[in-house]
Amino acid sequence: METGRSAQRALLTLVLASLALVAWVMRPLAIALFLGAVFAGALDPTYRRLTRILGNRPRLAATVTVLAVVLLILAPIVGLSAFVVKEAAAGLRFIQETLRSEGMNGLIARLPDSIEGWVRNVLARVPLESAGGVSGTVQQQVSEQGEKAAAAVGAVVAATGSFVFQAVMMLIALYFFLTQKEQVLDFVDHASPLRRGQTRELLAETRRVTVAVLRSSILTAAVQAVAAIVGYLIARVPYALFFGGITFFFALIPAVGASSVCLLLAAALALTGHYVAAIFLATWGLLVVGLSDNVVKPWLIKGGVQLHGAVVFFALLGGLAAFGTIGLLLGPMAISFFVAALRIYRRDYGQGPRPGARPAEV
Repeated sequence: METGRSAQRALLTLVLASLALVAWVMRPLAIALFLGAVFAGALDPTYRRLTRILGNRPRLAATVTVLAVVLLILAPIVGLSAFVVKEAAAGLRFIQETLRSEGMNGLIARLPDSIEGWVRNVLARVPLESAGGVSGTVQQQVSEQGEKAAAAVGAVVAATGSFVFQAVMMLIALYFFLTQKEQVLDFVDHASPLRRGQTRELLAETRRVTVAVLRSSILTAAVQAVAAIVGYLIARVPYALFFGGITFFFALIPAVGASSVCLLLAAALALTGHYVAAIFLATWGLLVVGLSDNVVKPWLIKGGVQLHGAVVFFALLGGLAAFGTIGLLLGPMAISFFVAALRIYRRDYGQGPRPGARPAEV
């Protein structure tokens, strides 16, 4: 008996050690695998419809689905990021070259008329010696910032390589989870120490939450983009639809948000002398575009998750604070997983109310 228990403990130790080793090995790919599973769960209905349309060819349907993710999600993100980095580097290079060739006066002369006069008035009130010092300080700061910007561009290039690698791994995982969904679910269900079917039920709840979060994120970004376009049209921003599309993609980035585009355009309006339009657009971006995210997203998620709206709201904020951008998925998933596990436990293992017991008052 003692020998059997020792063998059981030894085997359990080996299982736990091997599990820790697997977790350590897969840690660099954790986010890619997680996002692949999330997209596979969200796109499974579309994948099944494509499979039927393509004559029951699941591999071809999975390939089409993966290509759609590349073209509709990854390509715009990469293109927009490359555009922003390129324009920022070009702007800084222009400032450096102008200061070297024409000095401070040449740089000021290139400012909009509404700003140029104000800057010259400020410099005119500065003593000549101080003005020369200011010019030298500005040139020195621009030179130093240029070196930092070059280092930042190198960091962005390195981050781009990491992003491409993670994106490729995510696409491979997406293809695998789409084509091998049933095999993966059967393996997890058999390997899980839970009763048969309980693991599948928990995974189904997780899938429902992820679909609700993804759908709400996309719809919220669309609502914010439409609201921003209305503000752009009122403020007479040129190419309102183009900037509305940029606002949509920025709305999907929690650390940036849709309001940042409105504020940048408001700053551009102020620099060109349109102060009333700038104040309106900045206010519109903060109050209408920005706050709509805190109202629309929890409301949309609540429609697909059996949780109170306040719980969803705090789950989004807590997940974002704890895990970063990926926390927008992990926060609601953790809460829903916990609630689903409690529900299954009470249903399968919990005892019913004692005879004659009065229900608790809430």
